[in-house]
Amino acid sequence: MPEELECGACGHSEPPEPEATVCPGCGKPLLARYDFGELPDGRELVRSWRRRSGGMWRFRELLPLEAGERPVSLGEGDTPLLPVPETGGELEGIRLLVKDEGRNPTGSFKDRGLSAAVTRAARDGADRFVIPSAGNAGAALSAYAARAGRAARVYLPSDTPGGVRRRCRDYGAEVREVDGLITDCGRRAGEHAERTGAANVSTLREPYRLEGKKTMMLEIAEAFDWRPPDAVVYPTGGGTGLIATWKVLGELAAAGVLASRRTRLYAVQSEGCAPVVRAWREGREEAREWEGADTEAWGLRVPSALGDFLILRALRESGGGAVEVADEAMRRGVAELGSKAGVHASVEGGSTLAAARELARAGEIAAGERVVLFNTAHGLVY
Repeated sequence: MPEELECGACGHSEPPEPEATVCPGCGKPLLARYDFGELPDGRELVRSWRRRSGGMWRFRELLPLEAGERPVSLGEGDTPLLPVPETGGELEGIRLLVKDEGRNPTGSFKDRGLSAAVTRAARDGADRFVIPSAGNAGAALSAYAARAGRAARVYLPSDTPGGVRRRCRDYGAEVREVDGLITDCGRRAGEHAERTGAANVSTLREPYRLEGKKTMMLEIAEAFDWRPPDAVVYPTGGGTGLIATWKVLGELAAAGVLASRRTRLYAVQSEGCAPVVRAWREGREEAREWEGADTEAWGLRVPSALGDFLILRALRESGGGAVEVADEAMRRGVAELGSKAGVHASVEGGSTLAAARELARAGEIAAGERVVLFNTAHGLVY
């Protein structure tokens, strides 16, 4: 269970109170901090995690869970880490693996974050939830709210595929369509939360979705016998998963499980919406809003992200970078992951293979290195 919440920008800290949302001083995200002096040593932690049954909640010492508490769970986590063979060309000799998050209960990595957020908020008394979504987060909240016996409202852009709306409604959620992008949905969700008292679980508007997302890297590090990969290539919209990856690598080092972080993080965005890539190239610490966002990768159509500064900080501190790819290259990545690795990737997942080729051409990743690509959702979710 976290000891405190700390602002990722100004350093303000406070106890993990039920009403915690963002920093009261600067409005930036709050991050959960743990007392590592209260935890077992690194070897005992690893033994405990291995002894427990599967799923992400076996890492409970680094999650927002009280001793003896049961989480709101649908069996999320423990997704496979699969080799990508015979890539050839620029990727010859690079040991590519794909973390296939499409195997989660609702078909995406969003299940991890929403399991954690709903667990914490329901325990603290929330009786209803609201979220803006490009698709997968809405379906995940709908499912986990249903599991917790709570109501959910989902705001979706009106051009979101019809199957996404149907999935949310099938889980019992109320769906509202908005003419605009996810940023417009976010404003509507915030207004609804203020008006009704619903728990707003928008990206980084509460501290705990990030905590669930970090279990992806916990599983990867465990699969590599606690020697993390050389690089991670991550499709980046709101960026929670990338921020969480860097955060948990630091926590594992602080807990004595890893000797150091030593994994380079690379953010991938679409040419049609690349605010983080532009900020990275310009050497900025925050990203300007992207005008006219247009990409078929719905999860990457995020013109501005509350945690942009945390994404850019993780890229700098890890020695990584940012790359943009065309939608056509993403589609080729989907086909290649399917035909060579047997992974039915989302378009966002396909972007990581396209980006890996660009990174190899630029000399950012090299033969002999272990590089993990994140497929964030199953190809059928849309």
